[in-house]
Amino acid sequence: MEQVKVFYDRAGNTLTVWFGDPRDEYICEETGDEVILMKDRTGRVIGFEKLNFSVPVPAQLRFAFEAVSV
Repeated sequence: MEQVKVFYDRAGNTLTVWFGDPRDEYICEETGDEVILMKDRTGRVIGFEKLNFSVPVPAQLRFAFEAVSV
């Protein structure tokens, strides 16, 4: 089963999502939309980080995932 790891840093206002092994991170690329892509040595995206991401204090952060077969 594939795993997705999601980290929300309220103090740093970042949301980080890994769908690969974070230890495989080799290079990062900023997209210009306050999103940073983390890539492995082959250039495959294994995660991303959204900068300036915040959730209002009383709100809850919720996620929904859908598996898509290709």
